[in-house]
Amino acid sequence: MNFGMKRCIFFGLIAALGFWGFGLVWADEGPLPGPRTLVVALDGTGDFVSLQEAVDAAKKSDTVFVKAGRYAQDVTIHSKDKIKLVGAGVDQVTILGRDIVVGALHVGKWPYGATDIEISDMTINDSGGHAVGLFNGQGIVLRRIKINGMLFSQQVHDVRIEDCVIGGSETTGVQFADSDAVLIGNVIHDNDHGVSIAGKSNVQLERNVIRQSLFEAVVVSGHARAVIVSNTLVKNGGGAMFLGQSQSDVSGNVVALNRVGFVIAPTSQTTSSFNAFYNTDGDYLRVGTPNQPAPELKARSDIAGDPHFVDPEHDDFRLRLDTPLLKVGHFPYLGALAPVPIAAR
Repeated sequence: MNFGMKRCIFFGLIAALGFWGFGLVWADEGPLPGPRTLVVALDGTGDFVSLQEAVDAAKKSDTVFVKAGRYAQDVTIHSKDKIKLVGAGVDQVTILGRDIVVGALHVGKWPYGATDIEISDMTINDSGGHAVGLFNGQGIVLRRIKINGMLFSQQVHDVRIEDCVIGGSETTGVQFADSDAVLIGNVIHDNDHGVSIAGKSNVQLERNVIRQSLFEAVVVSGHARAVIVSNTLVKNGGGAMFLGQSQSDVSGNVVALNRVGFVIAPTSQTTSSFNAFYNTDGDYLRVGTPNQPAPELKARSDIAGDPHFVDPEHDDFRLRLDTPLLKVGHFPYLGALAPVPIAAR
């Protein structure tokens, strides 16, 4: 046998052994497990009765599904990545919390955070002063949740709150401290303040209805940044207040049936355009003791007058088709809710 043939046999043997070795590795590891659905049920028909035990058992990409019931429990999601907590429906699942714990649902926990957490389709009740707390996390989504009480967040980033109903807090409905968030399509109602954006927060409010706050619908303070676009701020003590060194861009909103519209501190940087006003005690005021009318702050693009809501007495703040708020600037309509024919009442 010549040298060339020996060499070919040698390398062929090495290749065969190599593939055989990889085969052993694959056989030892087995197929990677796929995402699981862990079921929580109070009647014992699921995998868990305890919300906390189910969340603790969840691994990356798992879903914790909560069957119908009223859960006198609280739950904290921390040190988790990419899990979902899904209820059977906003009218089917209620998390009540416990008397010994403040808050019924927490995402993140000092010093541990949580990443890419999605929570949907359930009701969360107030417990000891607030209902939901978001702390030290990133990529948090709340969707189709009813929150009876305060939603408080501190040092969380990439938060999305969508199609939720938040109300009944004795202080603030949604409060942000040093957080980044987007709120889209929510109803925030019957709180002392609707939304508070403080510290170094960066928050976008879009197409929300914020109504019946005892004081302001929105407060932006500290060094916070806010984009407030296409919202309906109605039946509040005030539409929005801009304080401290905050920076805000405010456009396309309907600010109506409040006592006052916007209250602006001279230290803030607030730009506004294409907003509609219909309030009792003034549309623009400067911060003072008392606050002073400041009609010079009014934007030339603003519209004043009755917005023509469908049925404001019964909290139907959709616009009628005869509203003057259609095709204003680049907006097809102002405010959060699309216009409807009169017959749709």
